[in-house]
Amino acid sequence: MDKRRAWREQEQQLVERWNAATQRYSEAQAEVARQRLPLGEGAPSEECVRSEEAARIELETMRKQVARMKVEFSTGKRY
Repeated sequence: MDKRRAWREQEQQLVERWNAATQRYSEAQAEVARQRLPLGEGAPSEECVRSEEAARIELETMRKQVARMKVEFSTGKRY
Protein backbone atom coordinates (compact mmCIF):
# COMPACT_ATOMS: atom_id res chain seq x y z
CA MET A 1 0.00 0.00 0.00
CA ASP A 2 2.92 2.38 0.63
CA LYS A 3 4.00 1.96 -2.99
CA ARG A 4 0.59 3.00 -4.23
CA ARG A 5 0.56 6.03 -1.98
CA ALA A 6 4.03 7.02 -3.19
CA TRP A 7 2.95 6.56 -6.83
CA ARG A 8 -0.15 8.66 -6.31
CA GLU A 9 1.94 11.39 -4.72
CA GLN A 10 4.37 11.25 -7.65
CA GLU A 11 1.49 11.45 -10.10
CA GLN A 12 -0.06 14.38 -8.25
CA GLN A 13 3.25 16.23 -8.19
CA LEU A 14 3.68 15.57 -11.90
CA VAL A 15 0.20 16.94 -12.61
CA GLU A 16 0.94 20.06 -10.57
CA ARG A 17 4.28 20.59 -12.33
CA TRP A 18 2.62 19.97 -15.72
CA ASN A 19 -0.06 22.57 -14.99
CA ALA A 20 2.54 25.09 -13.84
CA ALA A 21 4.70 24.46 -16.93
CA THR A 22 1.78 24.87 -19.33
CA GLN A 23 0.79 28.09 -17.56
CA ARG A 24 4.32 29.49 -17.85
CA TYR A 25 4.49 28.52 -21.53
CA SER A 26 1.12 30.11 -22.28
CA GLU A 27 2.18 33.31 -20.54
CA ALA A 28 5.49 33.38 -22.42
CA GLN A 29 3.73 32.86 -25.75
CA ALA A 30 1.25 35.61 -24.93
CA GLU A 31 4.09 38.00 -24.07
CA VAL A 32 5.87 37.26 -27.36
CA ALA A 33 2.62 37.79 -29.26
CA ARG A 34 1.94 41.01 -27.35
CA GLN A 35 5.35 42.40 -28.25
CA ARG A 36 4.82 41.57 -31.93
CA LEU A 37 1.37 43.16 -32.09
CA PRO A 38 1.87 46.94 -31.96
CA LEU A 39 2.68 47.60 -35.60
CA GLY A 40 3.37 44.12 -36.86
CA GLU A 41 6.95 45.13 -37.57
CA GLY A 42 8.39 45.00 -34.07
CA ALA A 43 10.30 42.00 -32.84
CA PRO A 44 10.00 40.68 -29.30
CA SER A 45 12.90 41.26 -26.96
CA GLU A 46 15.61 38.65 -26.77
CA GLU A 47 14.84 38.05 -23.09
CA CYS A 48 11.21 37.38 -23.94
CA VAL A 49 12.17 34.93 -26.69
CA ARG A 50 14.60 33.16 -24.34
CA SER A 51 11.94 32.83 -21.64
CA GLU A 52 9.52 31.34 -24.19
CA GLU A 53 12.17 28.87 -25.34
CA ALA A 54 12.96 27.88 -21.75
CA ALA A 55 9.26 27.34 -21.06
CA ARG A 56 8.93 25.24 -24.22
CA ILE A 57 11.91 23.09 -23.22
CA GLU A 58 10.48 22.65 -19.73
CA LEU A 59 7.15 21.57 -21.20
CA GLU A 60 8.89 19.08 -23.50
CA THR A 61 10.70 17.63 -20.49
CA MET A 62 7.39 17.27 -18.71
CA ARG A 63 5.91 15.49 -21.75
CA LYS A 64 8.73 12.96 -21.59
CA GLN A 65 8.11 12.36 -17.89
CA VAL A 66 4.39 11.86 -18.51
CA ALA A 67 5.16 9.43 -21.33
CA ARG A 68 7.57 7.51 -19.08
CA MET A 69 4.92 7.23 -16.37
CA LYS A 70 2.33 6.07 -18.90
CA VAL A 71 4.71 3.34 -20.09
CA GLU A 72 5.29 2.22 -16.50
CA PHE A 73 1.56 2.04 -15.96
CA SER A 74 0.79 0.18 -19.19
CA THR A 75 3.56 -2.37 -18.63
CA GLY A 76 2.33 -3.12 -15.13
CA LYS A 77 5.21 -1.57 -13.22
CA ARG A 78 2.74 0.71 -11.47
CA TYR A 79 -0.28 -0.58 -9.62
